[in-house]
Amino acid sequence: MTTRGLVLGGGGITGIAWETGLLWGLAEAGVDLTGADRIVGTSAGSIVGAQVTSAISLSDLYAAQLLPATADTAPLASIGIGVIGRYALAMVRARGDVSAFGRIVGSASVKAAAGSKVPSVTDRYDQVDERIGGITWPDQDLVVTAVDVESGELVSFGPRGEHSGVSLRDAVNASCAVPLVYPPIPIGGRTYVDGGARSVTNADLMTGVDVVVAIAPVDKAVGPMRSASQQLEKLGVPHLVVVPDEASKAAIGKNVLDPAARPPSARAGYAQAAREIDRIRELWV
Repeated sequence: MTTRGLVLGGGGITGIAWETGLLWGLAEAGVDLTGADRIVGTSAGSIVGAQVTSAISLSDLYAAQLLPATADTAPLASIGIGVIGRYALAMVRARGDVSAFGRIVGSASVKAAAGSKVPSVTDRYDQVDERIGGITWPDQDLVVTAVDVESGELVSFGPRGEHSGVSLRDAVNASCAVPLVYPPIPIGGRTYVDGGARSVTNADLMTGVDVVVAIAPVDKAVGPMRSASQQLEKLGVPHLVVVPDEASKAAIGKNVLDPAARPPSARAGYAQAAREIDRIRELWV
């Protein structure tokens, strides 16, 4: 039997919306990717992975993305110029070593949290609970990625493997802990930041899968990081990488963490599905 893999990449609040809209549009057209044998979710993709493997229907998940943003007393988060500059400096200091980059930005994130420069862990859990509250690990092979602050290495959480005892709630919070924007997450005596600190998609975790579709709000190779396309080409697995087209980019806008951009991003993903369905069906079905 052909085994199928679905990669869900990072991309903030708008990435969650765009991926959800795209998945629902594809399912409506007859290709439901959420039944994949393995799903790898990174950052925003970990939330989408948790949602689409739950008992909640894709249509309901899509409808939720269309709801207008509610009033929020928390300041609007963004990955601003200052944060990007610190990432760039960390890239230089890492000298092409992606694990060193993880350690550097992880350490900086720990210091930012200690100085109360990012939301508290409790506040962050409350925010993530709004999206996955009550959802637990599925029977499917769902992999949620994070980076260990001390080692800088990628860690794969899931219902299978050496970290099977970690709750989905903890794993997703760790995977979404954008360095210097959200707090690092302590789990079992270790501390973790966003899986995107190693790769925005971590598509190379698809070893052994026959065909792969990667849905990536962002698919860039920066410094030592490799894009989904590069990772899957190295694996030699038949694959497709779907990224936002021009209409979707316009809907997403400049701040991927802006809740106000969520509904248009979801609609753009849904509309883009009609333009992607033929090539995805050819590979997947």
